[in-house]
Amino acid sequence: MKSDSSISIGNFAISRLPRIQFGKGAFAQLVAEIAVYGKQVLIVTGGKSFTRGPHWAGLKAELKDSGILWDLIRIPGEPSPEWIDQAVVEHRDRHFDVVVGIGGGSPLDAAKAIAGLLPQGNSVMDHLEGVGRGICYTGPSLPYIAVPTTAGTGSEMTKNAVLSSTEGGFKKSFRDEKLTAQLAIIDPDLLASCPREQLIANGMDAFTQLLEAYTSPKSNPITDALAFSGIEYFLLGFSQHSEADLSGPEYLAYGSMISGICLAQTGLGAVHGLASPLGAHFPIPHGVACGTTLAAVTETNIAALKKRQPDSFALDRYARVGRLLFGQTDSDESKALSQLVDTLWRWTEILEIPRLSHYGMEEADISIIVAESGGNSMKTNPLILTNLELEQVLLSRL
Repeated sequence: MKSDSSISIGNFAISRLPRIQFGKGAFAQLVAEIAVYGKQVLIVTGGKSFTRGPHWAGLKAELKDSGILWDLIRIPGEPSPEWIDQAVVEHRDRHFDVVVGIGGGSPLDAAKAIAGLLPQGNSVMDHLEGVGRGICYTGPSLPYIAVPTTAGTGSEMTKNAVLSSTEGGFKKSFRDEKLTAQLAIIDPDLLASCPREQLIANGMDAFTQLLEAYTSPKSNPITDALAFSGIEYFLLGFSQHSEADLSGPEYLAYGSMISGICLAQTGLGAVHGLASPLGAHFPIPHGVACGTTLAAVTETNIAALKKRQPDSFALDRYARVGRLLFGQTDSDESKALSQLVDTLWRWTEILEIPRLSHYGMEEADISIIVAESGGNSMKTNPLILTNLELEQVLLSRL
């Protein structure tokens, strides 16, 4: 390792993680796990995909047979603070024992926030980072079980619920370890009904999270091992998926889960720093915002590191991923870095990831996005990028 050998392990902390049930058929354990907490459950899911899929009827029947009463909330898009507050007001008096989130990142984040607020009944704006009232969240949260049906966000493993406001022009987190799920059930079979374009967007989000966690200044030996493992398995599933072959959904599900574990410990990077204001100002799915800027940000990071921090450990990490992509463990660093960047640009084209202009963004909007991109994710990029460098990234994807 080029510069890693001169860096001591130092101090680090690992935040609380859920208990994990992973594997095909794991969904069958859900009702038994709900029953551990009581007889009343609030289920939060997406607009229609899960309830129109093959698993909903069986889940309802099993809940009835077990004597468990349930209520259902559907969230059709990304949750807003107003939506969360309304859901809490409408369901606070039901005295639920547990909340279950089933779906992609949006319903999982919504369920996480609702579980955290139902016992108190207050507004999420009391606690929302950056735009809220700055009141410390003291809990308690209702027990929360996360069941992802996509492979991308890793929300099932994190302590933050991401909420968006198009009117307020922000995308911020309600974040606390008390919001972490008690249990995450990751069943790769649930990915079968996920549309290809959604799998692509979510997959790019997961890979971005793994790469950014692996190159984060806050990485540590535990997250390093996990992130590289996640990248290895993700590539097995994603290379198959890119050919419309879903024979490896367990690889995608594993990679997504690991990405959530890692980001919760290390933070992310400039891709997510830009994705936040992009999603706040334009109707860009989060995975698309990540996927469409990943190649440009990675190329910019590498060029800036070579120029300003040539001894950075992140260059070595990027090179290792480049070697993994091509199975060439003996390629020199320069070639490995080029392989990584070339592959990411090729994915962008082959997978037909939309440009930012597809969602109405114009060149005049670039300075606004850059000005609002300095959140937590930018602080854990391998280095500080200049506004001009960030503007060039966005311009390349208009």
